[in-house]
Amino acid sequence: MKKLSFLTRTSFLIGGLFALDKGLAFLRSIIIARQFDLSFELDAFNVANNLPDLLFALISGGAMSMALIPVLSEYLATRGRPEAWKLFSRIANLAFLITAVSSVFIAIFAEQIVRAEIGIAPGFGAEQQETIISLMRLNLIATTIFSVSGLVMGALQANQHFLLPAMAPMLYNIGQIFGALVFSPSEPYTFLGITFPAFGLGVYGLVYGVILGAILHLGIQIPGLIKYKFRWTPSLTLKDEGVIKALKIMGPRIITMLGIQFVFLARDNLASRLDEIGAVTALTYGWMIMQVPATLLGTAIATAILPTISEYAATDNWTKFRETIEKAIRVMIALTLPAAAILSAGLLPLVRLVFGFDVDGTNLLTWTARAFLLTLAGYAIQETLSRAFYARKEALIPLWTIFLRFGLYLLAGIVVLNYFPEWSAAGLALAELAVTVEAAVMLMIMNARLPTGVRALPSLLGGLTAALLGGVSAYAIALYLPGGAVITAIIGMLVGVGIALPIIWKEVRLLFNL
Repeated sequence: MKKLSFLTRTSFLIGGLFALDKGLAFLRSIIIARQFDLSFELDAFNVANNLPDLLFALISGGAMSMALIPVLSEYLATRGRPEAWKLFSRIANLAFLITAVSSVFIAIFAEQIVRAEIGIAPGFGAEQQETIISLMRLNLIATTIFSVSGLVMGALQANQHFLLPAMAPMLYNIGQIFGALVFSPSEPYTFLGITFPAFGLGVYGLVYGVILGAILHLGIQIPGLIKYKFRWTPSLTLKDEGVIKALKIMGPRIITMLGIQFVFLARDNLASRLDEIGAVTALTYGWMIMQVPATLLGTAIATAILPTISEYAATDNWTKFRETIEKAIRVMIALTLPAAAILSAGLLPLVRLVFGFDVDGTNLLTWTARAFLLTLAGYAIQETLSRAFYARKEALIPLWTIFLRFGLYLLAGIVVLNYFPEWSAAGLALAELAVTVEAAVMLMIMNARLPTGVRALPSLLGGLTAALLGGVSAYAIALYLPGGAVITAIIGMLVGVGIALPIIWKEVRLLFNL
């Protein structure tokens, strides 16, 4: 049997741990959904998370860690690990300071941020907005912890260590589950035959679970720092050569991440104007459902290849660079298109079973998730191409393409709100097809940069064919096969996968040799 390539093994490792993480995320969501239903409290919790999440994404989770990996990879290859850790310390110190100051600023002006017409929740009532303000301020504690933990993930990945960084999100979910089972309930809560004590904190208990999860997220990675002999340097400077290199990538990356978070903020802003309880939660859960295959097929592969393509770019090995990118994109296209169609076909009874919403809530979430699944291929490809540009230290390309995406999303969202309000949350999810346009533009620019362009048309045709045949088969079986809805949905999806696999088998085999 042919030995799997390093990138394939790494992708499978990350994908497997991400799958466990998504399983825990679903368990967390099920527990929370069954406690709070489609209620204002749950909408408030989801809205309150957005600005702290934005801060985390800008300062460490997306901006600095993405900029850190190419520069740290270069330092590890040319200067050794001690110098790389000195650079990491300086950037981590800077991230923590900026996060702490920004958190204080947001806490002070939280009321204006929530209530303003262009704020995050202008459509809610005064009492509802007050709850969001309190939850958001509390959530900033976790954000400050993440300012360091997110960078540690990038540092360990630059050292080609992926196990602990991939486990960290699982621990984060465990913390949130503990919050939902113990901190939130007003009386002892029984789940899976286990009775948990109750703190009676209501929706605030969910935020304390987030804080606990953040602590665990950082704690699980500390053994990795010890393994690679991390030594903290109490230094804060903008004159260091490595810091300057990272900042040159980081500046555009921060603005890029701001654009990405603008999409989420605009989504909740528009959803708050729908005057429909549960719209924000349907968007949050629908996004989470789409993110399961997006993470397993897109993020896992893109995360695994970033240190390698960064090395190829640093040594001007553009042939290997292009081959790696092309393989990744072909695999993603061929797998995500049929995955989206087959999941959409069997989704309704599974949503009803898992979340326990009423008929209207189940239909709202199902159609919202289906709309998000149409964006699956675009998100997966964009994940790889954005990392490819950062590996080349061309951070300005993802910068302007994200604002193209944001503009298209905002325009489509306003059209839905004003002309098709009956589409509700599903219409706002459908507007995120703007990411597919962004991915296509990025691919055209990348092809113009490389001596030989990335070719993926055969994989696109195969993926569309597999999606059509697999999706139709899965839906027909789920609809007409006698038996319970959940069982027939699962059988339909399995048959759909069986029909789709032979059509995309070439790309499936390619997955084993990235």
